[in-house]
Amino acid sequence: MPIIINIDVLLAQKKMSVGDFAAAIDITPANVAVLKNGRAKAVRFSTLDAICRVLECQPGDVLVWVPEGDDRAPLGERGDDGQEGTA
Repeated sequence: MPIIINIDVLLAQKKMSVGDFAAAIDITPANVAVLKNGRAKAVRFSTLDAICRVLECQPGDVLVWVPEGDDRAPLGERGDDGQEGTA
């Protein structure tokens, strides 16, 4: 899927558990897992708002579009030159 979900990365940066995160955004841990694993068909703006509020981030930090077949890393994992890695 060309949409990368970065919830795991953001949770790790905040040192927040899935259970605490789920409670903070008022969805079940099972639904957090659906989001994290990219199995969600849609995300409500109210849920995205809650995610961004709790994780203190922007929507583009949570969801990243990568063209299908493009093996480049998401923007947050690229070096300053826009290339994958930190060369």
